[in-house]
Amino acid sequence: TGLAVGMGAGPVLLLLLAASTVMPAKDSLLNVCMDAKHHKTKPGPEGKLHDQCAPWKDNACCTANTSSEAHKDQSNLYNFNWNHCGVMPPKCKRHFIQDTCLYECSPNLGPWIDQVDSSWRRERILHVPLCKEDCEEWWEDCKDFVTCKENWHKGWNWATGTNRCPWGSMCRPFSQVFPRPKDLCEKIWSNSYKYTTEHRGSGRCIQMWFDPAQGNPNVVVAKYYAWKKRSSPAWVEDVIPDANKAARALAWPVLVLLPLALVVVPGGAGGCGSHGWGSL
Repeated sequence: TGLAVGMGAGPVLLLLLAASTVMPAKDSLLNVCMDAKHHKTKPGPEGKLHDQCAPWKDNACCTANTSSEAHKDQSNLYNFNWNHCGVMPPKCKRHFIQDTCLYECSPNLGPWIDQVDSSWRRERILHVPLCKEDCEEWWEDCKDFVTCKENWHKGWNWATGTNRCPWGSMCRPFSQVFPRPKDLCEKIWSNSYKYTTEHRGSGRCIQMWFDPAQGNPNVVVAKYYAWKKRSSPAWVEDVIPDANKAARALAWPVLVLLPLALVVVPGGAGGCGSHGWGSL
């Protein structure tokens, strides 16, 4: 009867919705390491990560040796010299160390991994949404340091084996090379980061700095953006433009799985048995 079908639909939809909440855990965008020069093939515990890289020790894509090298002025990681226009002040340098730790150690950058054709890495990060505070504090602590380049990824003079300012370039204050925090965060590493107005703890931006005692806040951020990437948010917005975020999050699995429910339900309660739910 129609009533029986209606009664059967509830449990089926609940089961389908339960399944939809499990699917993100299997997402290839989550808990992964990029294919780059010093990264492990998959994340895992590292008991002795050095100093500023320590927050990632419970689940890291970097090794202890990589974390130690990240703190050196002349690191063996990339032979990159922070002091190309004089000595970088400690309050500024700590942000570059933290940036390196995030890049090398974080298993939560999957939604922004991009393929590249490079001699030293096959993947990079692109447009990682950096929290407002992390970007602005980085700029504030470095604005009086001097540099000769806007993009530190390329264009250096490597004749001596380490990066030197290219011929004809001038050392200028950060505040001139990068007039705004947005300029620093987006331009210095070829758009690896994207400046956002989202705040720490919002679940919508990646933090370079966090207290590991409170857990890693970037786990939930990666899950959100992995879901967003997977679920075509522009399409969801068109379907339910006035719904709140929670409703939109629920609507996607419902709309996708509803046709399956309609197929399963007409067969009556038996649809959830070995030839229905059990076979999925």
